[in-house]
Amino acid sequence: RRIAPVVAALARRAPVSVDTRNAATMQAALAAGARIVNDVSGLAHDAAAAEVVAAAGCPVVLMHMRGTPATMDALAAYDDVALDVHDELAERIAAAERAGIARARIILDPGIGFAKTPAQNLELLRRLRLFRSFGLPLLVGVSRKRFIGQYGDVPDPKQRLPGSLAAALWAAINGASILRVHDVAETVQALKVWRAIAAG
Repeated sequence: RRIAPVVAALARRAPVSVDTRNAATMQAALAAGARIVNDVSGLAHDAAAAEVVAAAGCPVVLMHMRGTPATMDALAAYDDVALDVHDELAERIAAAERAGIARARIILDPGIGFAKTPAQNLELLRRLRLFRSFGLPLLVGVSRKRFIGQYGDVPDPKQRLPGSLAAALWAAINGASILRVHDVAETVQALKVWRAIAAG
């Protein structure tokens, strides 16, 4: 009830992605005009979610997270964070395909900041190219996150633009196809300058 009118209004102007773990919300948002489902649980939270996405035939973002947003911080124990996240995402891809979701409609998100320590976030970014091995588009969301505040020594999230731009450019250079950001115009400008330099 809360998001459907907003989705309907925005969908007339731009493609809309709905961020939810709940099948009923996915269904309502898609009916209102959303075109992409973004599930932080990788379609693991709601047993009906994969069926909704498969029936809609829409793109879906499968993000890596352990537990729930309330419990994830206690679950950030990995043998090798990049390899473990890679293997757990492979399981979510397989589950999605079993549910009838075409592989070509899957987008992957390694879940920076979700069930990861600040040091683990850096390691995932260093080894981002590993996730290109799936042959799927890669979405990365680093904007204003806590690890940027920690390493940039900036407690206020609204003051983390420079660090967010640095991390976003790193992600783009290392294979991210989609960046989830707060500061859109500033990120677009940074990408344009980077691309102009790289094109030379």
